[in-house]
Amino acid sequence: MSQVIHERFVSIAEGLSPALADAMARGGPVEFNFDDSQPLAERLCRSVAGQQLSVKAARAIWNRVLTAAGETPLADYFIEANGEALRACGLSMAKTRAICAIAEQARLGELEAEALRPLDHAERSRRLTALWGVGQWTADMVSIFYYGDEDVWPDGDVAARKTLTRLTSPRRKTTRTAARFAPHRSWLALYLWRHVDAPPL
Repeated sequence: MSQVIHERFVSIAEGLSPALADAMARGGPVEFNFDDSQPLAERLCRSVAGQQLSVKAARAIWNRVLTAAGETPLADYFIEANGEALRACGLSMAKTRAICAIAEQARLGELEAEALRPLDHAERSRRLTALWGVGQWTADMVSIFYYGDEDVWPDGDVAARKTLTRLTSPRRKTTRTAARFAPHRSWLALYLWRHVDAPPL
């Protein structure tokens, strides 16, 4: 499937921008992998922790969080009483609050992964962004990398958006450009992240 999508993407890109077509062609097909083996709440918390950070910095902070939690399940560790310890790992006060709020919803049984699976991306995003501290970027990452939704364009991701602009035209809205690649806009983001070597968590 990746080869079929690759050929289609290069063909579409040729009609948009030689630079974009060349970047895709030189890199070859991408692989679309997703992982829903973790509880949804944990994946959400990790995404929140990594917001607006480099991949390296986000990974380092999350590893410190895991070390601090030790044997305690994360959903139980993420409570207000451990706020100081979480901030010592490198989380901001806002991210600490968001993670604790997500974990509380999970403990209440309000964050069941299977309940969100059959929803389309728009409705799933609406449910997720209703959680304090969860924005559209996090909802996009969860839809792509947790649920394997192949048609999500994460316009709030700076690396994807700026790379698409640089390879096409600053005068054209990235959402309009990405729409040309539907129903595989998540794949477009993967191509762009690979190009700048900055995949999100």
